[in-house]
Amino acid sequence: MVRARRFAPVTAISFDADDTLWDFQKAMRHSLALTLKELRRHVADGRADCLSVNEVIRIREGVVEEYLGTANLTAVRLEGFRRTLAAIGVTDETLTHYLTRFYLSHRFSHIELFPDVVPALDALLPRFTLGLISNGNTCPDRCGLAGYFRFVILAEDHGVEKPDSGIFEVAMRQAGCSADQLLHVGDSLAADVKGAMDAGARAVWLNRQAQPNDSGIMPDYEMATLSGLPALCDGL
Repeated sequence: MVRARRFAPVTAISFDADDTLWDFQKAMRHSLALTLKELRRHVADGRADCLSVNEVIRIREGVVEEYLGTANLTAVRLEGFRRTLAAIGVTDETLTHYLTRFYLSHRFSHIELFPDVVPALDALLPRFTLGLISNGNTCPDRCGLAGYFRFVILAEDHGVEKPDSGIFEVAMRQAGCSADQLLHVGDSLAADVKGAMDAGARAVWLNRQAQPNDSGIMPDYEMATLSGLPALCDGL
């Protein structure tokens, strides 16, 4: 799908991270399951038996709504575990911090890249400036992607997150390109596609799950995998 907009040739390509380059949901849920097991080891009187991965996610999402992007994600996760413990009648700040460290160590170590990621980056790297723009807090160097990205922009480091145009403007400055020379690739229509297009860049919607688009947001391009991205970029 192509929109009729005029642009200069692409010189820089930015990628979303979670659920674009790696399966964040799988790593997150697996790490939460391990953390709940650890919690039950520390609170062995049965109070933690009622907790599930979905319940911990629900509690954290409530924290996100309250914080509205004003705190970094580690602080959000810390508060999420604090409230998780409170939900079972436990007040233990030492345990709260321990569970947060435990969770993060496993989440970072269990990230799995999608199989199309490295071949696509290998093909693009010699010809384009590559970067990462993420509302998350996972550095690509921790995921086997060291050396691929000229710029890595994490929202919590800049006080602005997608879809705000400001985070894409940071990317353009670091990439040394204008808006119409930037192509952004991501799985979120609202955060990635609309955010990039509002900033004047082109956007690829990476729709891995063949989800219908009833959002009213029309990407410049849509693809199911990154395999076709090098060929697309050759024509830009």
